[in-house]
Order: sequence, then C-alpha cells, then structure tokens
Amino acid sequence: MTDTEKTDVLIVGAGPTGLTLAVELARRGIEHRIVERAPEPASGSKGKGLQPRTLEIFDDLGVTDRILPAATLYPPLRVRVGRVPVYQGRMHKLAAATDAVPYPMVLMHPQWRTEALLGERLAELGGKVEHGVELAGFEQDAMGVTARLGTGATVRASYLVAADGGKSAVRKALGIGFAGETREEERMALADVRVEGLGRDHIHIWVRPGKGMVALYPMAGTDSFQLLASLKPGVTPDLTLPGFQRLFRERSMLRGVRVTTLLWSSLYRVNIRLADRYRAGRVFLAGDAVHVHSPAGGQGLNTGVQDAYNLGWKLARALGGAPSSLLGTYEEERRPIAARVLGLSTGLHDKKTFKRDEETYQLHVGYRGSSLAGEGGGDRVPDGPLRLADGTMARMFDLLRGPHFTLLSPDAAPKVAGGPEVRAYAPAEPYGGRRHTLVRPDGHVGIATDSPSELAAYLTMV
Repeated sequence: MTDTEKTDVLIVGAGPTGLTLAVELARRGIEHRIVERAPEPASGSKGKGLQPRTLEIFDDLGVTDRILPAATLYPPLRVRVGRVPVYQGRMHKLAAATDAVPYPMVLMHPQWRTEALLGERLAELGGKVEHGVELAGFEQDAMGVTARLGTGATVRASYLVAADGGKSAVRKALGIGFAGETREEERMALADVRVEGLGRDHIHIWVRPGKGMVALYPMAGTDSFQLLASLKPGVTPDLTLPGFQRLFRERSMLRGVRVTTLLWSSLYRVNIRLADRYRAGRVFLAGDAVHVHSPAGGQGLNTGVQDAYNLGWKLARALGGAPSSLLGTYEEERRPIAARVLGLSTGLHDKKTFKRDEETYQLHVGYRGSSLAGEGGGDRVPDGPLRLADGTMARMFDLLRGPHFTLLSPDAAPKVAGGPEVRAYAPAEPYGGRRHTLVRPDGHVGIATDSPSELAAYLTMV
C-alpha cells in the first residue's frame, strides 16, 4: 500500500495563477506542492499583457526586475483593409511613471516567459513544479483533502487550490456552476510564428472583406510574432504551418512577407463565464477556473494573479491559527472584482475598440465594503516617498514588500496572541490623517483608525 504524502496546500495547475500562489506560500514557509499535468513548461504566448497592478504584485514577489529587461510597451497599431491603410494609433495612452504609480503602462511579455520567471523565483524559495502529474481525484472532510495523483501517489493536504484553467476538472467534480456563454461563432486561430520581411515596430492588422482578419503582434524579447486570425462559423481551421501561411496570404495580400516557422498553435473560442462559488469546504478555485474572459483588455491572466495574491496570505494565516472566517473573505472580495472585470472586458470586445484606459489597469481594484475592510480600509496603497519620524525617507513599496502586515503609526504594533507578523514604521505625519494605518500583505489598507483598541481588534480577525 502506498503511504500517504502530506502537505499544507496542494495547488493544481502551474499557469500564472498557480505559480503566483506557490511563490506566495513558499516565501511564507508554507509547505505546498504544485502539480501540472502538462509534461513540460508551456511554450506558447496565450497571454501577453501585464497590467500595472500585476507588475506591482510581481515587484512584491521579486519578479518584476526580471520581467522589465525583455518586456516592451505595446507598439502602435497599423490597420489595413486589404492593402489600404485605414488606422494607426496606440491601444494605450502613453504615461510616465509617477511616485504613486511606478509602472503606469501595460507591458507586452509572452506568457511562457512570465511563467518561466515565476518558476525561477519559486525555485529560489525552495519550491518546484511537478510536471506530468495529473490530479486523478479527491475527497475532503472537515480536516483536509485527500487527493489521488496520476502517478499513483496519495496526498493529504489541509487545503486544495484549483488553478487548472477554464475546463477545471476540480470545479466540475465539485459541481460548481460556471454561468455565462461560449460564443462558438467567435473563434480565432492563435499561433506563435516567425515571419520574414515584416517590421517589428507595429502591431499589424489586416482585414479582407469576405475573408476575415489576421493580426501579427511582435512578441517582446523574442524573434517571433503572435498570429491571431478570425474564423468563420463551422470552418475547421488548419493549424499547421501551411495552413497559417495560406491564411496569412489570403488576408494580407502581401508579397515579400512570409510566415516561415510555426512554434505553437491553438484554437481559441470566446468564453465569458463566472463560477457560482470560489470555494467548497477546503477546496478553493482561482484564475480561469472561476472566471474566463474575452481577450479584450488583457484581463484574464492579470485577474488570476490577483486571485492568488489575495488567497495566498489568507491560507498562510489560516494555517497559522487565524480564525476560519478569514478564508471566507476570499470569495467575498474576489468574486465581485471578477464580475466587474468580466463586464469591462466583454464591453471592450463587443464594441470592437482598440482603446484601453486606466479602468483596465486594475489599479482601482479595491475591497471597500468587505468584512475584512475596517474603518477607512479596502483601498490599494500607492507607492511614493514617505518621511519617517526620524527624518529618513523611505519608499512605500519597500516598506510593504514581504509577507508581513505593515503598520504606519507612532506607536508600536499591539501584541495579539497568535496574530500576524506586523512591522511598524513611524511616519513624520499621520498617514492619511489617521494615527494608525494597518496595511495588509496584499497592499490594501486593512484599517485606518485613531483608536488603539480598534486596531487591536482588527488584528484578532487576521
């Protein structure tokens, strides 16, 4: 009989969501395993845009500095109908970094590289992805989850987190509804290709009446392009190199430009869905397993990263003895965000507009009204210089970086039995006009108050 292996958290799926969660747990010293049924790391550019808030999260996790050297701003669009140019412009308004917003623009960075860098960071923290390992089944009880892996191993975990994509086997096994729509009439062929004879200083889009659209995005830090092509209803696409070559010739009508190499391909259907629940007992869902978006606005990957960022510290605290009610705030806080973002991305898709603005950057995401948002709580804390009481200057994100809570107060942090780690800094002036401002590990204000007793009471909740 095979011995049951034990861990605190079993993560199913090693895309950006699962990897972000694994890094979050690893830097807190939480035992975990992350399993991925694919035999090797992903090689395709399914997603390619990193929003400003995601870059702030990756800054906290120690990943952004690795992303920036290869990432680029989205190049200008150049749209042609047949051979006739009809539009040129940018998706995003150019913006300069400020003290409050160090990463003001969406950056292009292929998903496979984002995953590789998160995996690299995870390895530094002592973790690893177990590739070629599928979840075969699971049962749960009041104390934990027993999972059976395709390798024959049995794992006993305190919690299981499914980050296994839009077709999540875990969500289906739990019988959680996934309401929304699949637009079979809106399909796209997607591929990473190499192209000869085409400049990389624009996103190139061709529309040929009667044939459809084809686009080539020069992928940041690579010699490849992402090719997207609309598909007519009922047409079975040829996802081979000759198929993409033929499709490109028909729609661009260009001579002297040639698709030479096919690196990866996929068939994409527009899905717009939101799960009924984010949790069933000791099993949690995150990322595409609970929300799938149209590609407009680049929200899917980024919303999943924020799911993991919200859930990671709460799982760690629950395992450290925090009240069980803390885990209930994951769905409470994240599901309304996903619903709003789904509406935003669907609106952009339906309007067929190239324009994006601050609403898609996820900097305005907040948790006001959450049961975990005390007085004055819920908002994202901006970066910027902060003068401390001793006269020294500090950068806010440097104070927040790490798995701890941060207290901005002239007083020491209250001692709460079994409470979280709190690092206290005395600002020269009351931050936000309140004597005590406690910032959660995910960079949102927990409570801002003048009352020491209210601050202490809040710490008993987390």
